[in-house]
Amino acid sequence: MAEVLVVGPASWNHIVDLDALPEPRPHMTFARGDYSTVGGTSAGKALHLVDLGRDVELATVLGTDNAGHRVESALRAAGIPLLLERTGPTERHLNLMAPDGGRVSVYLSVPDEPAPGALDAVVTAMSGARALVLDLSPRAARLIEPARGTGVPIWTDLHDYDGVAEFHAPFLAAADYVFCNADRLADPLELLRSVVAHGAKVAVCTLGADGAVAVDADGELRVAAEPVGAVVDVNGAGDGFLAGFLAATLDGAGPRAALRAGAQQAARALVSRHLSPLLDPVL
Repeated sequence: MAEVLVVGPASWNHIVDLDALPEPRPHMTFARGDYSTVGGTSAGKALHLVDLGRDVELATVLGTDNAGHRVESALRAAGIPLLLERTGPTERHLNLMAPDGGRVSVYLSVPDEPAPGALDAVVTAMSGARALVLDLSPRAARLIEPARGTGVPIWTDLHDYDGVAEFHAPFLAAADYVFCNADRLADPLELLRSVVAHGAKVAVCTLGADGAVAVDADGELRVAAEPVGAVVDVNGAGDGFLAGFLAATLDGAGPRAALRAGAQQAARALVSRHLSPLLDPVL
């Protein structure tokens, strides 16, 4: 059994770099460039955990289509052990990216619903782990109660949570370690304090170039962003941050040191146009 089990999406993404995100009106614009790559927040976390030398397994779903084979081939070549479910189309996105990190994601296809018994192997894999990462997805939502039953610490990433979205609520209620970004939060600290008050050990909000802020039972902690000479692409930075924090925590680090480790690993994502530099020689 793996030390860390990551459950959630892996996808095949087409990235289109623009000077600015398009306005909501009919018009023409020119791309600065485009390419295809592996996407999915769970794929990103698994890649960064492997980059940090952790024993990881990624439980995800891919189709039997060409996109699924490309994702599987790239992840395996990067050293990611996979617990695969094969069904329907592979998740695919068209991501419009602005230089400041702004993004519009167009979902081109999503996986089918799981067949009866399809998640049994994932439930079996949970009990042997030291950490369970449940990423936002319908499949991971089905696994929340079995995950809680294991007693293994649950980590979740709420991404651009607005504080009220219903789909996020079960993940938020179950997690021991909660991560999000500040894109849609008027007051990140208010949310983080509430999360800890309701039982989480640590709640973290990443702030882009301003670093990150965390709250635990002892109060508020902050970390600056790690300096990067030239930012190539921001995709995967949040996944890297959670992975760095998780890896440090498993090694016995407290929240302050874990925040620094998170910032350092996030910087690894920023210097690659892929989710992680591990994909650079593969794609």
